[in-house]
Amino acid sequence: MDTSGALSTVSIGDFTTEAGATISNVTIAYQAWGELKDDNVILIEHALTGDSNAAEWWSGVIGPGLALDTDVYCIVCTNVLGGCKGSTGPSSISTDGAAYGSRFPAISIRDQVDAEWAFLHAIGITHLHAVIGGSMGGARTLEWALKYPDMLDAAFVIAVSARASAWQIGIQTAQISAIERDPHWNGGDYYDSQPPTEGLAAARRIAHLTYRGELEIDERFGTQAQAGENPLGPFRSNKQRFAVQSYLDYQGYKLTERFDAGSYVTLTEALNRHDIGRGRGGLNKALASCKVPTMVAGVDTDILYPYHQQEHLSRNIGNLLAMAKISSPVGHDAFLTEARQMDRIIRHFLTLASGTDAADTIEFSI
Repeated sequence: MDTSGALSTVSIGDFTTEAGATISNVTIAYQAWGELKDDNVILIEHALTGDSNAAEWWSGVIGPGLALDTDVYCIVCTNVLGGCKGSTGPSSISTDGAAYGSRFPAISIRDQVDAEWAFLHAIGITHLHAVIGGSMGGARTLEWALKYPDMLDAAFVIAVSARASAWQIGIQTAQISAIERDPHWNGGDYYDSQPPTEGLAAARRIAHLTYRGELEIDERFGTQAQAGENPLGPFRSNKQRFAVQSYLDYQGYKLTERFDAGSYVTLTEALNRHDIGRGRGGLNKALASCKVPTMVAGVDTDILYPYHQQEHLSRNIGNLLAMAKISSPVGHDAFLTEARQMDRIIRHFLTLASGTDAADTIEFSI
């Protein structure tokens, strides 16, 4: 296994999804940092539009001397099945030489975890010290703890729920609708022509508002006009925006430069299907069955995955290590942006995972 941090790929062969579809010759991309030793591998699970470069998007906690110390641990992060950063997804080339597009099958969070399990075994890793993930990565971490409990010592689940709520499904299907209404979507078969940039940008505008806190957005922008524009002018035009509109425009088009609309739809649909209780007797029974020592953390201003959802996890999970609250006006993204808090919380998790007595709820404030 390459542990230099370089992007590498591994073939796991043909893969059959939970629903029974087969994807030929699946490739999983990964990056890893730190020397591989016995029982020192920590698997990091990225969020929806993240990728395998965890040392970049979580730079405040991964590296020498940081909470996820690469002088102590071997940190591994994959690009998820269905993604567009090296792993097989809708933009990948199928056996007929054309992109999968609309032919890429529906996948679930469990499929993503099963593909990751196959990847780890392909590179010779059969045991993990811990799995850590937030948002969609937190959903995968929960599934890791339930599907493969004998393979990991501990799990850290951040800013996610036991299942998708109706509100989340509603807001996420609105994003999918924005993409599908783009005239360039073409049912998902656009890879030899113009991509649905406008639709993807619109989806990201909607999503970004759920990633940030209402207080933060209002304090940053209020009712300010974008510089040089006048939203109170007599005519309606693209040059009469509020500052927050310009900000969301920027966030939308920034995503189109690095992400594929087909993967966005595929992964969002997988999140909509997230339900650890499915086939396990319901949410609480599934949580109670969890034997892996698990820590849970949430953000007090999270709109997308409100803190009460993490409280539900902590009350019902079978082997709770601790519960942590991240206090921040930033909202859902605080687990990515509040490096000082996350550094302390992750250190606490790793201490508990090493066998120290479990703790009660802890709170950190900026």
